[in-house]
Amino acid sequence: MSDTITTPHRLSFTPSRAARELGLKRGELDLAVHLGLIRTVPDEGGGGGTGRRVPRTEIERVRAGEGFPDSLQHRVQVVGTAAGADVMGVPAGRFTRLARLGLVVPVTWYLNRYRAVVWLYLAEELKQVATDERNAALLKARRMPEGPRGLLDVGLDLRPRNWRGRHRGFLLRLAEDPWESAGALAAFLDPVQIAEIVPDPYERSHLNRFRPGPPASGAPGSPASLLAERIMTADDPDEISLLRAELAAALEEARERRPAPRPTGKRPPVPAHPRHVGSPGTEQPERPRQPERSGQPARPGPPERPGQRERSEQPVRPDRPQPPRGLLSRLRRRSRRATTT
Repeated sequence: MSDTITTPHRLSFTPSRAARELGLKRGELDLAVHLGLIRTVPDEGGGGGTGRRVPRTEIERVRAGEGFPDSLQHRVQVVGTAAGADVMGVPAGRFTRLARLGLVVPVTWYLNRYRAVVWLYLAEELKQVATDERNAALLKARRMPEGPRGLLDVGLDLRPRNWRGRHRGFLLRLAEDPWESAGALAAFLDPVQIAEIVPDPYERSHLNRFRPGPPASGAPGSPASLLAERIMTADDPDEISLLRAELAAALEEARERRPAPRPTGKRPPVPAHPRHVGSPGTEQPERPRQPERSGQPARPGPPERPGQRERSEQPVRPDRPQPPRGLLSRLRRRSRRATTT
């Protein structure tokens, strides 16, 4: 597939193609975008897989810069602990203590094959810290001052928090919508904190669509993924309080600009399960009787079984009157006597 496919993307490049055009590695291009050195636009066509593209005009602007490409590569150069210590002219142990105190701020990190966090720093920033006279006591003193040394003894390590603050600035710089800004802030809070701030499930689901994950992680649920989530999630009370306040303010703006979508139709209430017909305690509705129509005989009932009625109850034919009781027997006796004589 071409990197400069169809309209409206024919005037922009995917990040991979833009990195080649500028002589950078893909990670260096991402860092340059985060630092604000290269401008990107949303990828509305779905190409590139990152959701951002680099306009051709931006490529031309960066190329026209003084000292390109060395100047650009110098600004995105990152170093680890050992190389950073060489840049600042201090031992590696002193450099680590300075990073834990927050004097130098990591710009990114990754997990090595032992799942240990490797912090990376901008070489240009380290040079600026090393040449600042206000840091001479921490850099050149044979023994670190008592105050900072006490903080290190109790386990102070500001590297994760300082990286989160820097990365939050990167994400907010890329946000072009109030919901994207709210999602960038929510990325550094755990789900419990977010549920307290956003109790509406539809609003929370919409917010999670704009909530980016850690920049480096493995498969979901893997040790590397869990470690990346722990680094991404704020754990300092002051940091959490600040994020909650900023997220609440961003949500107010997002609601005013464009409320979160929610279902428009309402489901009819589901009736309770009816009891079985004929069960005890169930009243059966009386069936309405059909009115008899004039001129039509009534519907006959079910046939009766033989012998069901008593003989005395059988109807008497009105055209055949019955003789008095005992008359038939007297007439039979008289007829027998007449025949014998």
